[in-house]
Amino acid sequence: MTIEDVSFNMVRETMANFPIHQLPAGYHFRPYQTGDDRTWTDIQIAAEPFIKFDDAMFMKEFGTQLAALPARMFFVATDAGRAVGSITAWWDANWRGTGDWGRIHWVVVHPEYQRRGLTKPMMTHAMQILAQHHTRATLGTSSGRLWAVKVYLDFGFTPDLTELTNPKIVAAWRNLQTVIQHPQLTAILG
Repeated sequence: MTIEDVSFNMVRETMANFPIHQLPAGYHFRPYQTGDDRTWTDIQIAAEPFIKFDDAMFMKEFGTQLAALPARMFFVATDAGRAVGSITAWWDANWRGTGDWGRIHWVVVHPEYQRRGLTKPMMTHAMQILAQHHTRATLGTSSGRLWAVKVYLDFGFTPDLTELTNPKIVAAWRNLQTVIQHPQLTAILG
């Protein structure tokens, strides 16, 4: 089944009780280091099917908050030192005029390392960081990222109810549900 790529947001109203997953053997987390703008960009270019990345994207996303990156951006690296994934525990100081929200931002795993059990531990790591600073979290994703959406649902993120007035977004969620059949969606979509 082909699912149209429709962008939407997901929310988690509390930071309590998220799943805990450990990285598999042979991998470890390391924080952002000077020069990792190139590392981040290279992984994004290799993995991203919907957005065109160039060298300017990193600065557009993080350029005003570079000092925060060592505490907020993490890479999964092999024991040999190759960075193969990245996740950022970011924030929105006043998301949609509703105050402070943590943000799961730019989750990516290099295609050569996908399906190795890295994404859920990455989410656990980022959620642990967010929980230290925020009481709720959001993320932006799209329906073309089917299995990423399932992971987000598994971590307690749900569709942003304010967007469910948009028929295109509702249709995207319904199409996703036909494939992933997630209980969180059943409760929301009926």
